[in-house]
Amino acid sequence: EAAPPPGRPPRPGGGRGAPPRGELALATYRELLGFIRKRRALRRGASHRARFLADVSPGDFVVHADHGIARFAGIVRRDVGAEQRDYLQLRYAGEDRLYVPIEQIDRVSRYLADSDRAPRLTRLGTQEWARTRARVREAVGELAADLLRLYAARQLLRGHAFAADSEWQHELESAFPYEETPDQTRVIAEVKRDMEARQPMDRIVLGDVGFGKTEVAVRAAFKAVQDGYQVAILVPTTVLAQQHERTFRERLAPFPVRIETLSRFRTDAEARELVAGLREGPVDIVIGTHRLLQPGVEFANLGLVIIDEEQRFGVAHKERLKRMRLEVDVLTLSATPIPRTLHMTLAGIRDMSTMESAPEDRLPVQTWVAEWDDALVREAVLGELERGGQAYVVHNRVLSIDQFADRLRRLVPEARVVVGHGQMPRGVLRSVMERFAAGEADVLVCTTIIESGIDIPNVNTLIVDLADRLGLAQLYQLRGRVGRGSQQARAYLLHRRGGVLNEAAQQRLATIFEATELGAGLQVALRDLEIRGAGNLLGAEQSGQIAAVGFDLYTQMLASAVEGLRARRDGTEAPAPPPPVALDLPASAFIPERYIEDLEARIALYQRIAGLRDPGEEADLRAEVADRFGEIPGPLHELLSLVRIRLAAGEAGVAAVRAEGGEIVIVAREGAPFDRRRLPALPAGVHVGQTQLRLPRAALGADWLEAIEALLRLMGYPQPSPARARAAVRA
Repeated sequence: EAAPPPGRPPRPGGGRGAPPRGELALATYRELLGFIRKRRALRRGASHRARFLADVSPGDFVVHADHGIARFAGIVRRDVGAEQRDYLQLRYAGEDRLYVPIEQIDRVSRYLADSDRAPRLTRLGTQEWARTRARVREAVGELAADLLRLYAARQLLRGHAFAADSEWQHELESAFPYEETPDQTRVIAEVKRDMEARQPMDRIVLGDVGFGKTEVAVRAAFKAVQDGYQVAILVPTTVLAQQHERTFRERLAPFPVRIETLSRFRTDAEARELVAGLREGPVDIVIGTHRLLQPGVEFANLGLVIIDEEQRFGVAHKERLKRMRLEVDVLTLSATPIPRTLHMTLAGIRDMSTMESAPEDRLPVQTWVAEWDDALVREAVLGELERGGQAYVVHNRVLSIDQFADRLRRLVPEARVVVGHGQMPRGVLRSVMERFAAGEADVLVCTTIIESGIDIPNVNTLIVDLADRLGLAQLYQLRGRVGRGSQQARAYLLHRRGGVLNEAAQQRLATIFEATELGAGLQVALRDLEIRGAGNLLGAEQSGQIAAVGFDLYTQMLASAVEGLRARRDGTEAPAPPPPVALDLPASAFIPERYIEDLEARIALYQRIAGLRDPGEEADLRAEVADRFGEIPGPLHELLSLVRIRLAAGEAGVAAVRAEGGEIVIVAREGAPFDRRRLPALPAGVHVGQTQLRLPRAALGADWLEAIEALLRLMGYPQPSPARARAAVRA
């Protein structure tokens, strides 16, 4: 076949025609597939952020797992003999103080519970905390049994096991115009694994706004459609339904999939036709608001329900969704899950996947909290117009929104202002949103209708009027509507000039101001739990138990109880968490200020060090820190050495390692004395007692910390029989 003439347009599907025989033709990605695959940096979000210390200030209540409720008094550096160490200072009842080594920071958590009543501080040296934990453990055991019955009932249900990925699935995924983040890849695999199992899926995907949750939904929906099942996608607003429809149509355009939307933008005749299509089967994917949950909406073969921002649906709708979970696979997408959902997830009853990888070039939104000021608003709007962008101005009162918009037009006459809210006629609202998305207006004055999922990258300024009257999740979602491109976005949360804010409103605004970091949705949800109190979470009785020990420890105890009952039911032994190892060694273990000057960076590193669980993680962290900050100084080297000793001691069944006089004392864990163990051949000078090993520190030399770690590692290895051990020693 002859080569096509120069300039001939590409054939459908790519390429300019077949090359002459024996020659090679090159085609671009755009010619073959119609688009360019954009690669973005696979940059991790702040998954190792200092979850405790970054949120806590001196005077805040904290919980030590072993010693109870205290007030956090800050980080102090203390002399231990001739050495220096950093400690958390905790103040208990009666002015008692506890100094917790900084490497044990994971034993301390922030106290979260009903914020209306301050907790009672624990008194050290008494059985008070042990009795409190025992009481809560009993209550948690009863709740765990109830939750486990619910979980067991779900496990007994049989749903449809979807087939493995088809060739079409691979084609859809290869056509994604971005490079998947590591979290997207992992979450997609988890969702597919659930769908291919016999039990109905009930998974919540938690990811910050704009982190790629919609693509997870697209792939799950297409997988269900290929097995001949219908998919229902529930969204809280008509505007979001319209946007999801655009996204799904764009991604699934090359495939024979019928996608429809059921919302108030549809006429009654169109809605009746669509409902008939659902009942008879030709509609594969339907995207809709709560109208999808109304009586009379039936499906021919529903297999998957995707819920976007479940907290926006009412109680009756949630009951309908609860029944759906017993019948079909359910995938929930959320940036700020409501506390009950969060709690059920943490307790292991619902499966949770988290997405923390930020998109390329995404910058945190600069946030201001202030009184309403005409000059500030004018400056903010004009500043956005000067860089060619657009702005949202949220006024969540339909009755006065038109007067508010007129006031804004007089304040900023240079701006083209349009109004949009949920009570407008459907054709008018659709027209307003389309004009604004097309850039035909500069400012959209609207209610919280923009809260969920609206994605217009050119909008990078948000102004919220009466922000103190909105919920924390609403504020967080609204702020997520800006900053979706590479431009620096700004959010102004304004309250009435001269007005008095109640304590809950102050806490909400303070939280949203502090949670500017990318991927802070989980942090916001936990703070929401604290602000709202736990009374509505599991009832008054469980609320009292949460108040007694704090939400974090309560959740750990509940998860442990659920795991124990589940293991007992299965006839296995629940793995007991290893008891903490007590270290008291004279080492200068801290991060010098001259090495890492930024306090937040130093705190985050302490948090990561406390979370290390194996020597490989420690080696990786050591290499990363040296790469970022330079050669590791002596005090930090000794801090990391203490972490390695703690890990080795845990593997060796050791309860404590301490210095006494000129000796190093290694204490056996309770129930595992040394005189009953098959110990390896130990170095000369080691005295072996029933519960202790003693060795002179002077015999260990200058690298005494490394020598202790080596001894503990030796004790932790499986030992051969006595005869083989003697032969090994002779050799």
